[in-house]
Amino acid sequence: MAACVTRVELSVSCRSLLDKDLGSRSDPLCVLLQDIGGQWAELDRTERIKNCQDPEFCKKLVVDYYFEKVQKLKFGVYDIDNKSFDLNDDDYLGGVECTLGQVVSSSVFTRPLELKQGKPAGKGTITISAEEIKDTRAVYLEIEARNLDKKDFLGKSDPFLELYKQTDAGTWQLVYRSEVIKNNLNPCWRKFSVPLQTFCGGDFNKPIKVEFECIHPEKKQKKKSYKNSGVIRIKSCKIETEYSFLDYVMGGCQINFTVGIDFTGSNGDPRSPDSLHYISPDGINEYLIAIWSVGSVVQDYDTDKLFPAFGFGAQVPPSWQVSHEFALNFNPSNPYCQGIQGIVDAYRQILPQIRLYGPTNFSPIINHVARFAAHSAQQGTASQYFILLIITDGEITDLDQTRQAIVDASKLPMSIIIVGVGEADFKAMEFLDGDNGVLKSLTGEPAARDIVQFVPFRQFRNAPREALSQMVLAEVPKQLVSYYKWQGWPPVKPPETKKM
Repeated sequence: MAACVTRVELSVSCRSLLDKDLGSRSDPLCVLLQDIGGQWAELDRTERIKNCQDPEFCKKLVVDYYFEKVQKLKFGVYDIDNKSFDLNDDDYLGGVECTLGQVVSSSVFTRPLELKQGKPAGKGTITISAEEIKDTRAVYLEIEARNLDKKDFLGKSDPFLELYKQTDAGTWQLVYRSEVIKNNLNPCWRKFSVPLQTFCGGDFNKPIKVEFECIHPEKKQKKKSYKNSGVIRIKSCKIETEYSFLDYVMGGCQINFTVGIDFTGSNGDPRSPDSLHYISPDGINEYLIAIWSVGSVVQDYDTDKLFPAFGFGAQVPPSWQVSHEFALNFNPSNPYCQGIQGIVDAYRQILPQIRLYGPTNFSPIINHVARFAAHSAQQGTASQYFILLIITDGEITDLDQTRQAIVDASKLPMSIIIVGVGEADFKAMEFLDGDNGVLKSLTGEPAARDIVQFVPFRQFRNAPREALSQMVLAEVPKQLVSYYKWQGWPPVKPPETKKM
């Protein structure tokens, strides 16, 4: 599970607030609350501004940001006429409920204030904008070694590099570990970056040694003529700005969400309670829970809320041929569903109209989404990123083709999430997950980056519903940034300090 992605400051202003005071205008204050376990808890509040119906609050509201969570927020505006911290005796001027994802994915988030749901607070509006709290600088290093000791009996050494820094407590902390370079006594490792804060605490006055000898204590003690076991040298070192996930989101990058659903015969007859596609009396099954869990987070980052949804492994009318990328709404020219509810509705409607069959082929739907990602990549801007959610119950039939499809997709602005439902053996899915080593195609071509996250649903049956989304989406911010960093693409709109 990832820690919070970052912290953000929220700037708040209001217009046309209700006037609750006699003889003067209201004295507004804005309070920020967050839904924690079904209860609203106060996170922060602004200062009070006297006699003002169009306040621009100076104090920023600070909140931890998690991409993989739906963070429900409530902004409440009150007319403060006393010195008490308690707001129960103050006039309520209106409020708004939203998610943090909606705020950070909007350049400016403006909504009408409501006294209660469906009842406007006059003509009052609230405007919220977000700014990330961060130091965007990073140190880029390229390090090489010369004349290292030979350690292997039948070959040379296979060296890798570890970079440590000394903490204030005097201990050594690992900062970076390089790749292994096989059979080489004069390696030059790939250029890498370390956040400036991690590297030196942001202190430019700290010295850095650019060349030093590798000393083997036992060899030094045994041989008087011993000099060293090689020399390490910093080949290049420079400081650059490193963009974050929120830089791209706030810069206008849209996250496009696509769903692929397994309709192979191994799921069982949807009419039978034993089937994984059986919809229980309370209206759910594991497929629907997975769609809601992931989709409820991702939908905040897509402006039009139109999501393509596909099925695979079923015989589809009218020809009853097996298809591995048919639109859930049976409209191949327009497979988009309106919101997550639209995907759910299309799924429910299609179940009685198809015949579950097989085999379980992933590559067609991966290649389908990859074509759109490739078209976006040709634009040469960080404007669109694609997330494909595949929900399946069993073994992959086209594993070799799927490996190739994933290796190809790793070069595109795309991530793949696989949720395994039921009790099947998911070893093949785990093999595709880059956490278990670099995935390679049949020809030996390695994936350019790790883009697959696999999770078996059975681990989350007794967990809160949001736990699934937190697990499968935790890697997406890192994957998105790694792609655009690899391409050298900055955000579409360079981040600026927003003024209300």
